[in-house]
Amino acid sequence: MKHIDAFALFLTAGLCCAGADAAAPVADVQVTGHVFQPAALPPPDPAELKVAAGFAVEVLARDLGNARMLAVADNGNVYVTRRDSGDVLLLRVDGAGRLQGQPQQVASRPGVHGIAIHKQRIYLATAKEIYAADIRPDGGLAELQMLVHDLPDAGQHNNRTLRVGPDEMLYISVGSTCNECNESNPENATLLRTRLDGTGRAIFASGLRNTIGFDWQPQTGELWGMDHGIDWLGDDTQPEELNRIERGKRYGWPFFYADNQENPHQKPPGKLPPAAWKAGSTPMVLGYTAHAAPMQMAFYTAAQFPAEYQGDAFVAMRGSWNRKPASGYEVVRIDFDQGRPRAIASFVSGFLSERGQSARPAGLAVAGDGSLLFSDDANGVIYRVRYTGGAPGAKTAAAAPAGPMQEQAGRGADVPLAQARAETAQSGDAPALQVKSAAFGDGQPIPLKHSAYDQGASFPLSWSAGPAGTRSYAIILEDPDVTRPPKPVIHWIAWNIPADVSALREGLPPQDRLTDPDGLRQGPNTPGRTGYYGPRPPAGDTPHRYHTQVFALDRMLDLPAGADREALLAAMRGHVLAKGVLVGTFARPAEPKRP
Repeated sequence: MKHIDAFALFLTAGLCCAGADAAAPVADVQVTGHVFQPAALPPPDPAELKVAAGFAVEVLARDLGNARMLAVADNGNVYVTRRDSGDVLLLRVDGAGRLQGQPQQVASRPGVHGIAIHKQRIYLATAKEIYAADIRPDGGLAELQMLVHDLPDAGQHNNRTLRVGPDEMLYISVGSTCNECNESNPENATLLRTRLDGTGRAIFASGLRNTIGFDWQPQTGELWGMDHGIDWLGDDTQPEELNRIERGKRYGWPFFYADNQENPHQKPPGKLPPAAWKAGSTPMVLGYTAHAAPMQMAFYTAAQFPAEYQGDAFVAMRGSWNRKPASGYEVVRIDFDQGRPRAIASFVSGFLSERGQSARPAGLAVAGDGSLLFSDDANGVIYRVRYTGGAPGAKTAAAAPAGPMQEQAGRGADVPLAQARAETAQSGDAPALQVKSAAFGDGQPIPLKHSAYDQGASFPLSWSAGPAGTRSYAIILEDPDVTRPPKPVIHWIAWNIPADVSALREGLPPQDRLTDPDGLRQGPNTPGRTGYYGPRPPAGDTPHRYHTQVFALDRMLDLPAGADREALLAAMRGHVLAKGVLVGTFARPAEPKRP
């Protein structure tokens, strides 16, 4: 057992000198933190566990090793991943929810962790790859097919999880590489979204430190997830976050947490004011005890539990190491009323005592018979919680409605290019801006180094000065020639380029705010990354046309960090003095340097 006593963090703007001219510290926060690891105990007798009235806890399977995430097939069979063993086990379960025979190893890949089942097809995630395979009639798996090979490097949080949404899209949770830092890869600390074949990958939401557990509320179709809070902010800070996750939103990490409290350790890059980041950060909806470590999450849609449990969520809490007294080591229920969460409370507990901890809940799923399953990855046990108290409730719809996710995906799709939108209608009769690039001429091919197949560096750009009254410039780069939605594809949005700037160098940093030129702001492109995203048309397409549209505005724009094209266009409405366009072409090379 180890512990760390109180320590102070003093973050200063620079070296302070004695006397009246000493600079005030940027932050001066005392934090009390612990490394506290309860002693490991054998699994308890299920009868000793605490569970809500009317429920009983049983053991479904034992001696499974590092049993992690769970998935249940339509026929009731249970699949469990074992990250340390690098395999997937099949547990055949009968209609009464009882184990039949011995577990069978059905797949093997190093570090396999995330698992999802959809329409007799299984999806598996390792730290870097996504695989899929058909499920055979006997429960075994056909040959694994690799769908994704290049998820970002892992680091501190390498437990990728995935689920298929009601919109028939694959959602992949990618944790941060660190406790708190400015990630170099924008796909870290995100939820990604792809088609079921792994194509069309984009960042769905960001600022999520490690959202292992997520699912769709069955009545509303909204996506909810539990995010792991930052360590070393104190025994009771940061709370574990329940977030309603929506496309394009940021959820604070690493600069803000909980109800948008500022993290004293981290400041946004590019001298972006924290207030601007906060304005674009979505606070949590509910919080739970800090450091409880939320793992797999599932909404209840079966018929065994009473009616008041329908549409509620359950989450496995693996347990803390950065808190004293310890927290977690339980399964919690999130009480939803008409699709809105009201409270988080313990549902199964008793794994933690003064003697130590006897389980670390990790995986969680609703079984075919309507009972609740959760795994203990420390002792290799899968527990089954069944209702014994009387008449069950009515079964809710097994599938959440797809409308909310489809509506989010459709925002800004199938619209004209920005230059033809009503929001960019020009006031006055100023001549068009002359937009040029030293890298290519109008209507000419864009060099390979500026594509996503090669270096991905933004190309140099210049334009003629705007008319009198110009206060800033904005840029929107779009490709209207895509054949699959969304259309057009956004490759770059930038705004608040100072009025005295009429040229940009190549290779601009992918940050919300730049210091060269000072004050330039950037937002997300279609893949969800901030800044420039180079051309990336698919193989076989004729050359796509990339429209770099420059707008002279009569004002600077007040937009939060993370503002997208639609927000930018709305802010531009009525303020466009002049505009111009440069069109470059690009086709996928026969042998691209990047796949």
